[in-house]
Amino acid sequence: MFDNRRSARYPTLARALVPEIFEGEALLKDLSITGCCVEYTMFVDIKPNTQCKLQILPDSAAKIAPFELQVESRWVRSGGYSCEIGFTITVSPKGRDFQRYVDYLAWRSTSI
Repeated sequence: MFDNRRSARYPTLARALVPEIFEGEALLKDLSITGCCVEYTMFVDIKPNTQCKLQILPDSAAKIAPFELQVESRWVRSGGYSCEIGFTITVSPKGRDFQRYVDYLAWRSTSI
């Protein structure tokens, strides 16, 4: 399922906030120009096709300011005390910061 993506996903350890579904922070596990995966250390009740705002706080090495994306949940995988949510990105209000972060992650993944 995940091998046939339209866009490459890049691993990241950025923090993520989705205030509409949970007040605490999550881990942004990976990111591409079209989607991402967010992991919570607890169960989060969200249904597929839920639209919300995702705030991304890039890791400090990227030197990129936090930015927000409009996303829609595509899948939810929970394993007891944790939850992963796959999001499709629908709108990027600050597209330049988002694109810079994806470019940074692409560069970082090839230089390791």
